[in-house]
Amino acid sequence: MVETIKKPKLIEFPKIGSSPLGYISVAEIAAVGFNINRVFWTYYTPEEIIRGRHAHYELEQILIAASGKLVVGTECFDSDPETFELSSPNVGLYIPPYCWHDMQFSHSSVLLSLSSIEYRESDYIRDYQQFKKMKSDYGKK
Repeated sequence: MVETIKKPKLIEFPKIGSSPLGYISVAEIAAVGFNINRVFWTYYTPEEIIRGRHAHYELEQILIAASGKLVVGTECFDSDPETFELSSPNVGLYIPPYCWHDMQFSHSSVLLSLSSIEYRESDYIRDYQQFKKMKSDYGKK
């Protein structure tokens, strides 16, 4: 089992440019904190659908609302559940390993994920009861 638990945190990426020309933001390793081995985006998700509902053993990721708004709920082993609202494309939410998370999308929102490892089904904790037991066992250390 994991020895130290990291916590979710907001990361503000540089916002370069000006209105009316527009902006660019850059996610470099110094800000991200890990090598990016996978990038994916999720879109056309109906507002009533909750996505995510899992944790990872190893994967670290940063979630960015590239467009629209995302509400992300998190629960980690050694902290209370938190809710984060992402609505600016230059702000990301770091999700560490062993952090249960779910996401609700606004209409036409696009979620961009920067991930530390490639997709591996064995890295997912998809059963919430299993996660709660792992959390309880961690608390007994």
